[in-house]
Amino acid sequence: MSTPTRSSPLALTVLALLHFQPLHPYGIQRLIKQWGKDQVVNVGQRASLYRTIDRLLATGLVTVRETGRDQQYPERTVYELTDAGRSTMSVWLKEMLAAPKQEFPQFPAALSFVLMLAPEEALDVLEQRAATLAQTLEAHDKSLAEQTEVHGLPRVTTLEEEYLRAMTAAELDWIRAVTDDLSSGRLSWSVDELTGIAQSTGRQPLTDQTSSEPQHDPR
Repeated sequence: MSTPTRSSPLALTVLALLHFQPLHPYGIQRLIKQWGKDQVVNVGQRASLYRTIDRLLATGLVTVRETGRDQQYPERTVYELTDAGRSTMSVWLKEMLAAPKQEFPQFPAALSFVLMLAPEEALDVLEQRAATLAQTLEAHDKSLAEQTEVHGLPRVTTLEEEYLRAMTAAELDWIRAVTDDLSSGRLSWSVDELTGIAQSTGRQPLTDQTSSEPQHDPR
């Protein structure tokens, strides 16, 4: 089934929250933070939320329910989900869950050029990352315990945090293995040697594509 607008994590979140009740943008942003969804959806800039709502409104996935104001706040527009928005949300959700998407986070990109650092420099920065990941792992454990044991929330409401914890733990284990290899000397390289290899590779001529092409008879 094709959908009338491009999916995104923030657009899916807006539709999902409006599924439960009509909301104004401030209420949407507040719920995202209260429910801990800001760990998986970027709502640091409210302008991006307004742009997303405008896009959903223009494509008929949400509609204006009412516009009101009170003494404490400026005019607020309350939005609600349309039938098209509800069906689109279901399609997006199933697609995002079922089909892995190739993404390009910055850490693997930086790893691909870690050879530009000396091994001892790489060891230092990766140990810093490991320390941060260890703190993040503790925070995930504390949050999961609070949500399930203290607040009594069902497990299904914390699956995204379970996933983030698992990914953090796996990355931490891997980085610790790499830093162990760097510390012991099992993993080492020479920046000058690798620079020479890169330069010599860059000077290699491109394969002559015309050699494999059929020759035309000039007659």
